Amino acid sequence: MEYTLARSIAELFSVDITPQITRPEPQFGDYATNVALQLAGRVGKSPREVAEQLAEVLRQSGDFSEVTVAGPGFINIRVANASLKNQLDSMVEGYGRPDIYAGKTIITEYSDPNPFKVLHAGHFYTSIVGDSMSRLIEFAGGTVHRVNFGGDVGMHVAKTLWAILQKLGGEYPEKLNDVPVETRSEWMAEQYVLGTNTYEEDEAAQAEIIALNKKVYQLHTDADHESPLAQIYWTCREWSYDYFNAFYDRIGTTFERYIPESETAPLGLATVLKQKEKGVYKESDGAVVFEGEPYGLHTRVFVNAEGLPTYEAKDVGLSIKKWNDYSFDQSIIITGNDITEYMKVVLKSIEQFKPELAQRTLHVTHGNVKLPGGVKMSSRVGNFIRAIDVLESAAEETEKIQPGSDESVVLGAIKYAFLKNRVGPDVIFDVKESVALHGNSGPYLQYAHARASSVLQKSTVEPAVQDEQFDEAERSLLVKLTEFPEVMVAAVTQLSPHLVCTYAYELTQVFNRFYEQSRIVGDPREAHRLRLVEAYVLVLKQSLGVMGITAPETI
Repeated sequence: MEYTLARSIAELFSVDITPQITRPEPQFGDYATNVALQLAGRVGKSPREVAEQLAEVLRQSGDFSEVTVAGPGFINIRVANASLKNQLDSMVEGYGRPDIYAGKTIITEYSDPNPFKVLHAGHFYTSIVGDSMSRLIEFAGGTVHRVNFGGDVGMHVAKTLWAILQKLGGEYPEKLNDVPVETRSEWMAEQYVLGTNTYEEDEAAQAEIIALNKKVYQLHTDADHESPLAQIYWTCREWSYDYFNAFYDRIGTTFERYIPESETAPLGLATVLKQKEKGVYKESDGAVVFEGEPYGLHTRVFVNAEGLPTYEAKDVGLSIKKWNDYSFDQSIIITGNDITEYMKVVLKSIEQFKPELAQRTLHVTHGNVKLPGGVKMSSRVGNFIRAIDVLESAAEETEKIQPGSDESVVLGAIKYAFLKNRVGPDVIFDVKESVALHGNSGPYLQYAHARASSVLQKSTVEPAVQDEQFDEAERSLLVKLTEFPEVMVAAVTQLSPHLVCTYAYELTQVFNRFYEQSRIVGDPREAHRLRLVEAYVLVLKQSLGVMGITAPETI
């Protein structure tokens, strides 16, 4: 539609413009545009006169059954049935797939949990959002490399390791065998909380933890895997990765690789010190900083007074490592919005010596996951909701409504509850609302797909478009199906999964009205209507697919 209208404008007025097109209420038409108001001043005519000229050209094209002008110059358009039939014929596997990312290499970095700590609901959320954005890019033809960045060095590791040593009574790696496999992640999380609280309350312990932090860095410098401390460190780090992998496998997202801070810290440190000599970074009270004030930002420390790289330097190293390893067209980093200003400083510093790298990096941020009532979660003090708690609570509620449901329904509920909201603001996770079989929920969409699939399974007739005639219920469904390509372009361009969620929910509502009004199996128009059902199942399945939600074929 956009192409047809733009071409008509170019022919009539020799103006290159992207017309604004909307989907009005059905009684007004299939499309509406105010482009005449956009054009009037440029072509020296009234909006109404421009609209009438455009409407006449569109009428003559044969693609539209009705083109009317309303008000000061709004154009309402109703697509001809022959054109709708042609669009229905095109609704096969891959329908609506844009080529926005065709031939492009994209890195998506998300989840980013730290070893030695437990996964919380926030990690669950960013894992779902990151996976869906990755799927959108893949749907649009991109090659996606999913990576996961986490802190296997740093003060949080030292705090946890210090508490572990207290628990073991010293450097006795063999005692780790006494920790049950199923409780390892929770056990390490408890040590992190203990180490953090002790660090803040006990000056002697604080000094020990600071010294231990340096020892952990040294383990990597020396490639030490044999000393008792090294054995404890590497074993517990591996426990964390095993735990992460098991969870990601369970929720249906995968990562090509983990990039630990221990790999990026040396590269980041060397880069910052090298660029310091060129004036990008500066010394300040024994530390190395980037002064952000000239760019409307703030100053941050990249190397501390003890000569150790900070998070900022590690992120510099990470960016360069990704660039060197992938030569990406775009690197998308998905994090909480609490590091928005932090990341601006990091990227601005990189821009001074690798401008293309900074320009190709997109930082997407999101809010916190909260419970009804606005409760926030934190892993620092231990009053957080674990990722597994979200799964288990949703499973319990699902069992009450759909006894015997498998975990795909539970995951569908959680994923949809996370994705249906615009990425950016805080997300309120209401477990009862998420598992509801009626209303705007994942299980509702899964049920809708299964019900439509069962119609196809019951019929012995081959779906086929019989003619160019569509009654109102058939036409409404078909028109809604033709909206899918537009939705996908917007969702991919904006990296906004919630647009697909909204569309899928609206589509199921239109289908339900069609289903209520139109007999299918045994009707003279059975083959014709089955083709509409077939197209609906295809589009709904593809919509669920970019959400990472299973589309069941049976209820």
